Amino acid sequence: MEKEIKGNGLALLPLGIFIVLFIGTAIVTKDFYSMPVILASLIAAGVALSMNRKENFMKKVEVFCRGAGNTNIILMILVFLLAGAFAGTAEKIGAVDSIVNLGISILPANLLIVGLFLIGCFISISMGTSMGTIVALAPIGIGIADQTGVAPALALSAVIGGAMFGDNLSMISDTTIAAVRTQNTQMKDKFKVNFFIVLPAAIITAIIYGVLTMGEQATVGGDRAFDLITILPYLGVLIAAIAGVNVLVVLVSGTLFAGIVGLFNDSFGMSGLISTVTEGIKGMEDLAMIALVIGGMIEVIKHNGGIQYVLDKILSRVSSRRGAEFGIAGLASVLDLSTANNTISIIMGGPLAKNISEKYGVDPRKSASILDIFSGSIQGMLPYGAQVLAVAGLASISPLALLPYSIYPILIAVAGVIAIFINYPSFQKKEQANG
Repeated sequence: MEKEIKGNGLALLPLGIFIVLFIGTAIVTKDFYSMPVILASLIAAGVALSMNRKENFMKKVEVFCRGAGNTNIILMILVFLLAGAFAGTAEKIGAVDSIVNLGISILPANLLIVGLFLIGCFISISMGTSMGTIVALAPIGIGIADQTGVAPALALSAVIGGAMFGDNLSMISDTTIAAVRTQNTQMKDKFKVNFFIVLPAAIITAIIYGVLTMGEQATVGGDRAFDLITILPYLGVLIAAIAGVNVLVVLVSGTLFAGIVGLFNDSFGMSGLISTVTEGIKGMEDLAMIALVIGGMIEVIKHNGGIQYVLDKILSRVSSRRGAEFGIAGLASVLDLSTANNTISIIMGGPLAKNISEKYGVDPRKSASILDIFSGSIQGMLPYGAQVLAVAGLASISPLALLPYSIYPILIAVAGVIAIFINYPSFQKKEQANG
């Protein structure tokens, strides 16, 4: 029988080291990406292994390996790699350009900012990456702002909002994968819960953009050709995932589908397809390694009493399921503020959120949604986050100029708070029926 672990605040030192390295280096260099996350996590993991000298070193290494090799971590990594293969292949066949051009072609001239947001929502939920969506749409947003006189920050906030919508919901988004795996729930179930919480926020955001830009008109020039066939792999993945098909099967099938389309339209030959898939997988290797190292480090911290210490502190202030949900929301927000990366914050906070949810009966679908919603909300407003920095850099404006227009990130946080307050969605009837 495993001995009871006592809370030990000192065991949290590796997490502090990680945050200091990440944020401290950024402040000194004025570049929030000068310290690679993998290096910061390896140093922090080394600190974790050097602590608790009463414990045999090899025992701690075994604990680290057990955490890194956790079933959820390994499955998460497999999904990351397959998602990279699919995203890379779909992009190579021209699917992203087709989605953008299709949306721009059918938009009324007086609803371009609203349309920009809605296209961003569709692209991001299809691609599973907020950064990919921003790269595709930010230049168009800048062009629309130039032609209409709309503030560039307003136009680009629509791009960020749309990008964060899919980052929070997409079946192949690394944040969604991390939230689902750490909370041990199903992708389709989390999607349904998450979707109905954030949908009102998306609708209200679109209405606000419509009011703010009422009467503004512009035409987006250039060749806007699109090929509907190239969009089919994205639609196939989305439909299959919502239908409940195993995520590994969905991603393998989607990659094969995209590959066949690419061979058919001469986007690449067989060797080109292999290279494209390989490059897509390589693009996710850093994230896979980070997940391994953080998974091992968190297990050592847990073994040394750090997780129990945080649990004791949180639970001493929590007396209800609603309080536990707010605790998970706060955890996700603080970790994203500290790491400027919503995926990493979910991977780090996921195990702790799982413990809190089990203690107070929070449904795993709800805890996964809360993790994703609040980390995504912070990420969409963070002046030193990748999304805001990328958009600000492309438009040559200050990241702070985007904050007043962060409509969607603010509204999803509001929607999340309301969902917690009113206990939405309620799973009690379903649980009783199953009982």
